[in-house]
Amino acid sequence: MKTKRAIIVGATSGIGYATAKLLASNGWIVGIAGRREDLLLQIQHSHCGIVATQRIDITEDDATEGLMRLIHKVGGMDMYFHSSGIGYQNASLEASKELATVSTNVLGFTRMTDFAFEYFHNHPDTDGIIAVISSIAGTKGLGVAPAYSASKKYINTYLESLAQLCSIRSIKNIHILDIRPGFVKTPFLGDECHYPMQLDADYVARCICKAIEHRKCVITIDWRYRILVFLWHLIPRCIWTKMKIGS
Repeated sequence: MKTKRAIIVGATSGIGYATAKLLASNGWIVGIAGRREDLLLQIQHSHCGIVATQRIDITEDDATEGLMRLIHKVGGMDMYFHSSGIGYQNASLEASKELATVSTNVLGFTRMTDFAFEYFHNHPDTDGIIAVISSIAGTKGLGVAPAYSASKKYINTYLESLAQLCSIRSIKNIHILDIRPGFVKTPFLGDECHYPMQLDADYVARCICKAIEHRKCVITIDWRYRILVFLWHLIPRCIWTKMKIGS
């Protein structure tokens, strides 16, 4: 059986790091990318199976050039895993935070995912997977985090569109996976607020690998958040916008 090769962007901490470790331990050849080259090298030296690194800032115009360099270092790509994102609680609508979120979660995500999509399209012999970390925050507009929740909704819709585009363009070799975790215990959450029902990053990584194995299209992690999202969908907009949901 051919050894699978994964490229993980946003691998220096949190879900990306946990998934990189697990894939490598499961026999994947893994290349990792992020903004901090020192951390990338530490991770590579600590884990057999993580064979290459590349500094990539997805908000920069040359980010896809870095991605292509990493693909060459790894020797190909069977899965593009996107775990790069930021977000803020920003009820004061501080412009720099809102725009930085859009730059990373919308523009950067689109830049990298489109490149991966076309890479797999141009390699029809590769059974390609595009897996992206979005969030349950895309379910409803969150007043304390407008750009974050809107950007996650954008990701949800964009991935669904790419899946349909595969049908429109008769592309058979690309599988799209939208990963929607709840609150995950990572540095991303910070120490400012207490978040309920926090998930362990290693547990989330195991759920992700299982979803990849079973060719899932959309997963919400875990069962508690699936119930929460179901209930959120039942709330009419006129009621939701009057709910004072804080941190």
